[in-house]
Amino acid sequence: MAAQCPDTASFLQIRIFQYNGGHSREIYHTKRMQRVFCVKFSCDGSYVISGSDDANLRLWKANASEQLGVILLYQSGCIITRIPTLLQLLPRERKNHEYREAVKNRYKHLPEVKRIVRHRHLLKPIFKASALRRIMIDAERKKDERRRAHSAPGSIPRESIRKKRIIKEIE
Repeated sequence: MAAQCPDTASFLQIRIFQYNGGHSREIYHTKRMQRVFCVKFSCDGSYVISGSDDANLRLWKANASEQLGVILLYQSGCIITRIPTLLQLLPRERKNHEYREAVKNRYKHLPEVKRIVRHRHLLKPIFKASALRRIMIDAERKKDERRRAHSAPGSIPRESIRKKRIIKEIE
């Protein structure tokens, strides 16, 4: 998995995605977060740490739907410290979690389930910017199609979108 520092269109968010996939798995944002400069995973890979322009470090769960618990250390009747950690599930909770995952896997081919699993909440300006970008990409694609249709066959080569974005290959 990889963490991406945002681009200029979406500087208020952090996206977590598979290194070879096209869509982000998790999106993190907050209203107070300013431009993000660095993103790192914790050693065990369960947290994401981000540093932003407002001189804050933020700690995010790498898997947002994962349950987070608190261990309380007691000594002579009073709480010494609280340590955030991933909650160890009871057998009943573990069985419930496994059942839910099995149901998701069983019905993952249904469009309604796919939509629910894929859904990520975005800030309104980011959503609008992505919609505008989608419109611009569609317009560019239509323009290329029309240019090919009205030119000599084979004069304009086809190039995949992923290869268009590669600037330079280094071996």
